[in-house]
Amino acid sequence: MSTVTDSSFESLETRRITIFLLVAFGLAGLTALVVFSLGGLTDSPEVIPGVPLWLVLVSTFYMFSPAVANVVTRAVTDEGWDDLRLRPAIRSNGRTYLLAWLALLGLSIAGVALFFAFFPAYFDADMTVLRQLLPPGAPIEVVLVAQLVQALVLGATVNAVFAFGEEFGWRGYLLQKLLPLGRWRAIVGLGVIWGAWHWPLVSLGYNYGVGYVGAPWTGFLAMVWMTTATGTFLAWVALRAESVWPAAVAHGVINAVGSLGVLFSTSETPALLGPTVVGAVVVVPWTVVAVGLLLRSPVFDAAAID
Repeated sequence: MSTVTDSSFESLETRRITIFLLVAFGLAGLTALVVFSLGGLTDSPEVIPGVPLWLVLVSTFYMFSPAVANVVTRAVTDEGWDDLRLRPAIRSNGRTYLLAWLALLGLSIAGVALFFAFFPAYFDADMTVLRQLLPPGAPIEVVLVAQLVQALVLGATVNAVFAFGEEFGWRGYLLQKLLPLGRWRAIVGLGVIWGAWHWPLVSLGYNYGVGYVGAPWTGFLAMVWMTTATGTFLAWVALRAESVWPAAVAHGVINAVGSLGVLFSTSETPALLGPTVVGAVVVVPWTVVAVGLLLRSPVFDAAAID
């Protein structure tokens, strides 16, 4: 484990970190306030049929607030535009992109399986939720495979574009500013910050709903656990490729496959625990991988954060 010396703290660019956090959290909080004032997540007006206003606001202003913070901080502090980490570098990092694309699926499936192993009463082998959405007699196995393929394709394309709004800020900027603290403090610190950034949405019922035990505080804690565990992998692929794009792809896949476990669950399933990727039990495999990476991966050594 790395140690933090006085020189480590002195090398922190505290002014830039502060400005970044003020912009990222300020814009996100303001967006959440607008969503709340316009009916929250349940009574939000529709922009077009089937697309509520809250979804548009969250997908744009909220999700891109870290990217805006990156740009604003660089502009205000005259930091310049070097080291933006925008080069895809796909040819030299093909394996990293493949891991970013597929590891998320494997770990998510492992987490969902773990959840149902602990809570078999919530498992619905008939996939009632999905069957209710399909016409009678539809081949549900084919539909399920199509859903999975679609999630992987959209996760690495459309979803990655929206995820870039976060990754350009978190892994593309703030991570670099926290590296002098050492691998554990930098990664865990960023995970906590990223989780706290979600709290306004969690308080509105996003991810975990409302009325669960200890709401919204247990939801806040579960979100931090999830962002710290998954954020470690996102940091690993971003540092390995020296680019934000593998992290954006991985983040996009997380968002795309994150709710597939719901297809196998009953309507009474507690969202705080699973079966989505933000559920506390589903995150356990991610946590194991995160600890392994922090303990063993030479990628973090190469980033010179010890």
